[in-house]
This record gives sequence, structure tokens and C-alpha cells, in this order.
Amino acid sequence: MAAADRQDHVLDRLAATVASRRGADPSTSYTAKLLAAGPAKAAQKLGEEAIETVIEAVRGDPAGLAAESADLLYHLTVLWAAAGVDPARVWAELERREGTSGIAEKASRGTQAQES
Repeated sequence: MAAADRQDHVLDRLAATVASRRGADPSTSYTAKLLAAGPAKAAQKLGEEAIETVIEAVRGDPAGLAAESADLLYHLTVLWAAAGVDPARVWAELERREGTSGIAEKASRGTQAQES
């Protein structure tokens, strides 16, 4: 997807909303509370959401999987903001990998990636 096409993508809007909560009052914004707690807390919450997403996938519940996936993406966006990662950097990495087989892409990262 070209950069111009991404401007109105829901994930970009979400990332902008998350970024706008930096420095907001943690008592009035869950996102501000997570950001104030730092990357470690954001990563912990992402891990919890990842587990909940996997559980819904294993259950075979499409509605539950969609809901937990939304939570997962939200918490991933919060982690990016907490860690100073611009979503455009992630989109660029995805575009760089586009059209490359997963096996070839992992091989290009070396033996550590092949073990995952």
C-alpha cells in the first residue's frame, strides 16, 4: 500500500490517537496510563492480549478472535508509541518484505530467525 493510501487507514488513525495521549492525564485515559508506565508495562499488556488472542483462535470463535485481535493491535500500537517506534517504520519493513517468501525472508535474517 502506498504511503498516500495509508493516510486514512484505521491503524494509522489508531496510532495517531495513541500518540496524542502521551502526556495526558493517566487518571482519565487508559492509553495515557499505559504510556506513562513505559515500554515494559506496554509489552506485558501486549503479551496478555496475545495469549487471549491465541485462546480465541484455538476455541474456533471468529467473533472472539476478531475482538481479541483488535485488542492485540491496540496494545501493539501502544507498545510502539512507548518504545518510540513510528508505525511508518513498521509499514516500510512490511513493504520491504512484500513478495518475499517467508522461508527466504527468515533465511536472510540468519540462523537465529530460522530457529523460531
